Amino acid sequence: QLQLVESGGDLVQPGGSLSLSCAASGFTLDYYAIAWFRQAPGREREGVSCITSPDGSTSYSDSVKGRFTISRDNHKNTVYLQMNSLKPEDTAVYYCAAAPSLCYPSDLAYHYWGQGTQVTVSS
Repeated sequence: QLQLVESGGDLVQPGGSLSLSCAASGFTLDYYAIAWFRQAPGREREGVSCITSPDGSTSYSDSVKGRFTISRDNHKNTVYLQMNSLKPEDTAVYYCAAAPSLCYPSDLAYHYWGQGTQVTVSS
């Protein structure tokens, strides 16, 4: 069974940090770009960050640039999202998704999706 599983979501205070993981099973991430999306209540899903394969080029939305870092460990078949200086507006369900090799602006290009992990930033 091909699936992505996110983990690491939690409740954290403003200014805090979290590290999310996206682990693949049933297929190798070596040939896939992995993107992180998020969706807050009442809002559309938005792209947060993406990392290509095999060269590992990264991209970030303006809202998280300089605070979030995406990385991948193909040996562990896992992609990570390190989130620092978290703000209340970062509160959302975070999803990872896989597309062949390249990052795409549209979520329609992503073939596999995880179930999501909740990140809540609140004091």
